[in-house]
Amino acid sequence: MQSLQSVAQAKLTALETDSLRRILTPTHRLDGVWVVRDGRRLLSFSCNDYLGLSHHPAVKAAAVQAIEAYGAGAGASRLVTGDTPLLTVLEDRLARLKGTEAACVFGSGYLANTGIIPALVGPGDLILVDALAHSCIWAGGKLSGAEVVRFHHNDMGHLNELLRERRGRFGRALVATDGVFSMDGDLAPLDLLSDICAEHDAWLLSDDAHGIGVVGGGRGSTHCFPGSRVPLQMGTLSKAVGGYGGYLCASRLVVDLIKNRARTLIYSTGLPPASVGAAIAALDLIAADPALCAAPLAKAQAFTAALGLAPAQSAIVPVVIGDAQAALNASRQLEEQGFLVVAIRPPTVPDGSARLRVAFTAAHPDDEVARLAAAIRP
Repeated sequence: MQSLQSVAQAKLTALETDSLRRILTPTHRLDGVWVVRDGRRLLSFSCNDYLGLSHHPAVKAAAVQAIEAYGAGAGASRLVTGDTPLLTVLEDRLARLKGTEAACVFGSGYLANTGIIPALVGPGDLILVDALAHSCIWAGGKLSGAEVVRFHHNDMGHLNELLRERRGRFGRALVATDGVFSMDGDLAPLDLLSDICAEHDAWLLSDDAHGIGVVGGGRGSTHCFPGSRVPLQMGTLSKAVGGYGGYLCASRLVVDLIKNRARTLIYSTGLPPASVGAAIAALDLIAADPALCAAPLAKAQAFTAALGLAPAQSAIVPVVIGDAQAALNASRQLEEQGFLVVAIRPPTVPDGSARLRVAFTAAHPDDEVARLAAAIRP
């Protein structure tokens, strides 16, 4: 026990020295944008609830109805007795929105990618991953046993070069990327990626966690590129959809394989009925209200215009500071002005690129967006 305590203390001290130690802070979200933290009411620009659907009356009512009908939990994995009837409805809604034959719902986005990737590729196969892709993609690649190679962020020349050099030595190949990059807010060029993948017989997986409900008319990043062909469209239900869970939209054959082989689906309890019911209601709202889906990007672009930055491509705008402690200080200064803009530090972002990650929602008042821009402007 003493050695364990010593190791924990040494690691925490090292994190503290580098301004990288994290501390959980209880936060009461009053609605889509206002929160209470440490007794203070703040306007949050750090939440991924881009459409405010986590507090929408119809979404909350659907969650309550699902609990009344099916209980608080699924009770078992989906392949045992945890496949509640609502899951079939949710998967149909997802496939319809994303334009695929079928969908498979997981317990979370992290569980989705750590289950999907090892179910499709393994030892003797090749995975090429965008350098800025989400942690769960890298984790899924590592679990698969395939050779995992990093390509420069959104660099199609580098990806093409790697595939030309390596593809012939492997059985199957997978290219994985975020659709909307969670810390930079830019989009992957899915049309160019799908062309390169087709040329080299590689399968393209796009993680659309931050795209669904926000870009492409609410249908996600794939629909920003009409010529793209993305056979594996993965995402979450925990951001713009406002609840919890993950999904894969793909062909019916691929989805059937995933439901038979993805260990994170097979050996995890099914998603709670309340989360399923809430997601169905949220997807109905997304499909019915294009103006709501367009609002976060419009507010992000108003912010970038006010600061003279390149126009936002999504609801996420990074204000890169560099030093971790300086980013923490900037976050505290904004909190004094009534804003919650959490500092993002390594290893979530590369060394030397600590930042304020500003996330915009449909519910942010325009005058507050302007006030935040004024507070950040040098």
